[in-house]
Amino acid sequence: MFGNLKAREENIMTKFTDLGIQEDILKGINELGFEEAMPVQKEVIPVLLETNRDIVALAQTGTGKTAAFGLPIVQQVNVKEKYPQALILSPTRELCVQIAKDLMAYSKYIKGLKVLPVYGGANIDAQIRGLRMGVHVIVATPGRMLDLIKRKKADITNVQTVVLDEADEMLNMGFREDLNDILESVPDERRTLLFSATMPKEVAAIAKNYMKNPEEITVGKKNAGAESVKHLYYLVHARDRYLALKRIADMNPDIYAIIFCRTRMETKEVAEWLIKDGYNADALHGDLSQAQRDHVMSRFRLKNLQMLVATDVAARGLDVNDLSHVINYNLPDDIEAYTHRSGRTGRAGKTGISIAIVHLRERYRIKEIEKKINKNFEKAEIPTGKEVCKKQLFHLIDRMERVDIDHGQIDGFLPEIYKKLEWLDKEDLIKRFVSLEFNRFLDYYKNAPDLNIPDEKEFRQLSAGRKEKDKGKRRVSSKDFKRLFINVGKNQGLNAQRLMGLINESTRERNIAIGKIDIMKSFSFFEIDKQFTDKVLDGLSSSVFEGVKVNSEIAKEKPKGGDSERATKRSERNRSERNRSRDKDRSRRKSGNKSDSGKRSRKRK
Repeated sequence: MFGNLKAREENIMTKFTDLGIQEDILKGINELGFEEAMPVQKEVIPVLLETNRDIVALAQTGTGKTAAFGLPIVQQVNVKEKYPQALILSPTRELCVQIAKDLMAYSKYIKGLKVLPVYGGANIDAQIRGLRMGVHVIVATPGRMLDLIKRKKADITNVQTVVLDEADEMLNMGFREDLNDILESVPDERRTLLFSATMPKEVAAIAKNYMKNPEEITVGKKNAGAESVKHLYYLVHARDRYLALKRIADMNPDIYAIIFCRTRMETKEVAEWLIKDGYNADALHGDLSQAQRDHVMSRFRLKNLQMLVATDVAARGLDVNDLSHVINYNLPDDIEAYTHRSGRTGRAGKTGISIAIVHLRERYRIKEIEKKINKNFEKAEIPTGKEVCKKQLFHLIDRMERVDIDHGQIDGFLPEIYKKLEWLDKEDLIKRFVSLEFNRFLDYYKNAPDLNIPDEKEFRQLSAGRKEKDKGKRRVSSKDFKRLFINVGKNQGLNAQRLMGLINESTRERNIAIGKIDIMKSFSFFEIDKQFTDKVLDGLSSSVFEGVKVNSEIAKEKPKGGDSERATKRSERNRSERNRSRDKDRSRRKSGNKSDSGKRSRKRK
């Protein structure tokens, strides 16, 4: 065993020795399990060790960039000189801390080398004390670093190397002025290293203004997606987006994913729905305090959470390995953001899957992203209820087969267990065991509808097939829907997903087919399977939505012009005018009657 381990060590050390890494650092990275230098490391490390050139390195997140600049930095530090010799700037606290930890691990066997992370949200006095004690490498977020410079607590006048890690993210987060001020404060005779996943014009401007004839190193194609990531998209109706997300999660029982939403509100809603439906999920958004954010991230890194729902801003700089999936609940407004999202999976040589849930009006954006990342998306089919149940069932059986048995603890209970279950035969025992763990999936997916919708090409093919099949036949509607009215709308925060959730919650049903949904400002209309009309009306009658007592009834026939509020209000105005006219006629008739009776009375007198 030790012979094999030694051979493995020699093999690893030979590979990194070829790059010029010294022995004490090789010993540290060997303990981290570094088996082979990754492409960006092979390209960058020799240039940093053999020349003094500035470098612009374009590579995806998770491709080994930290080691690419970190190993040469710790090797070139003069430990005897106790002042900052390298400054590494990163966009977020999480990434800042992670880089500092990695550098400490690389330099484990370099006696006296000190690395200090400084970032906002932590005690600045403790960071100032750390600077006074003497450090060799500062890893910082731009805002806190500039604060320390202005307070004259951080002396960076002797810095020899400046690293801008994830430069595009720092600029996206609004750190341009901070970066300019910091770069003005470091010596002119320093080396600048810029690492970025994409190369927008703002990053190019930084390179032009603050770097001297930099060597550009591109791993893969510029702005392209990671090679180890598979890109899928599911085409659904907008109202079925959340149902599709659940099926994707249920079809992947061991999923470990970040789900990206466009807004904070949507992030909160999706996380709440997932938690309510029994998934290990939580949200990460800008409304969280730093303590709350740290707690959520700690749970996610420990895999106590399987799914983290986040906005692009909240997720910037997160450094989480082993993600199985990245799910785009909504496509980002900026196509380049898709590159950052998908780059969070398939890291460190592993494979990953990036999923986009899109509706018909977004279909064209898939082509735009394909052109940008130079990769093709595969159109995937949302699994049926039967397929999900089969997957979950065999996942349960696999878990049972792999479970560790503590015979010493459990054998003493077996006689009583055998006696208790002796009336059951093998087949009945298996059925009961499976049903105990599995009934909720069977109940939920019983009669589950198909959520897939065809794209334009498939739609044309299906339409042609239907026309051929239906020649000479009377067409029959595939669904018999009843249209209902509900007294809540956009003003109360109602949207299609929340309406479906309200219906599911109030009826305790998960398989009610829902048709067209029209959300107005103060009320809404929706279609449901006719056979569930009474159940939906009864369920909603006892519901409260955002403090409003819910009222629902069968909708009257659509006014001309549809369900728009303008048409509805116009209909209401017409009805009111008719009522007022009728009331005036009644009033005139009553007045006329009184006048006539007065005349008759005078005549009698």
